[in-house]
Amino acid sequence: MKRGKSKTDAPKKADAKLSVKKGSERVAKKPRKSKADKDPNKPKRPQSAFFVFMEEFRKIFKEKNPNNKSVAAVGKAGGDKWKSLSEEEKAPYVAKAAKLKADYTKTMAAYNKGQAGGGSRSAAAAAAAAEDDEESDKSKSEVNDDDDDEDDEEDEDEDDDE
Repeated sequence: MKRGKSKTDAPKKADAKLSVKKGSERVAKKPRKSKADKDPNKPKRPQSAFFVFMEEFRKIFKEKNPNNKSVAAVGKAGGDKWKSLSEEEKAPYVAKAAKLKADYTKTMAAYNKGQAGGGSRSAAAAAAAAEDDEESDKSKSEVNDDDDDEDDEEDEDEDDDE
């Protein structure tokens, strides 16, 4: 009563995987890519509405529970309080978070503009430099206009001499 091949007769795939490979049989590991260095001048991401709420909540919680040293307890209490708030009660925190995000997008735009120009400057420095460039462009054109007027006068003087 043979039924065919049994499990013991089949080649063992697991053993092949577990066997130790020697020398040239080893698969060469790919070198890991290192992370790009973080730019210390890059603006930080804005806080979410929850974190804006937690700033205020931590102060209140600390006043009520001065002996509490557990960060986890503060976080848990803050999370529970946030969940229990209605949309109307969350509104001021959401509004402040939206304002922070708008400011962040402006500073990121200035930062990215500075990055495109080359060099790593802070967002504030990039914004200030952009304003200086605009002013200097205006002053250059005004100076050039003055020079053109002087050249015209010299041309007129030469015409009179002839």
